[in-house]
Amino acid sequence: MIREVLVYPNKLLRETSKDVMHFDAYLHTLLQDMFDTMVHSEGIGLAAVQIGEPLNVVIINLVDDEGCQKNENLYEIINPVILEKDGVTIYQEGCLSVPGYYDEVERAAHIKVAYFDREGNRHEEEFTDLMAIAVQHEMDHLKGRLFIEKLSYLKRKKFEKEWKKKQKAGK
Repeated sequence: MIREVLVYPNKLLRETSKDVMHFDAYLHTLLQDMFDTMVHSEGIGLAAVQIGEPLNVVIINLVDDEGCQKNENLYEIINPVILEKDGVTIYQEGCLSVPGYYDEVERAAHIKVAYFDREGNRHEEEFTDLMAIAVQHEMDHLKGRLFIEKLSYLKRKKFEKEWKKKQKAGK
């Protein structure tokens, strides 16, 4: 089911998500809803809190060389913890909760993450490039943070001014 993506400045986006305790049918339905919503919204990642569920659940599905998002490339990342990170990369990020706005953000270039899959099996995996960026971006959502908070003071002020103007024009 396609769910509504919460848009900044919705207060729920500021909530800290809670760990998943039960790897059950409810979680599986949530993961499917997240996937349907992400694909419908043309995103490559989504945190559960973005659809109103403050749980430590993230999905990521990068677009392949043919421009497709295949199920076998889908990561369902539950209760993630970054174990290691190093290097620096800068990438122009966007967010389904801040539609139409993109800016350069600095993140770790390489990360090692421990997480659980939908069945409750623990995994440790290393990520680089866009996958590392996407995991860090989505994990920020779990802490109630958005990528715009990583902008410089001047860029953030400019964003806020433009965003308010855009919101007024849309109403």
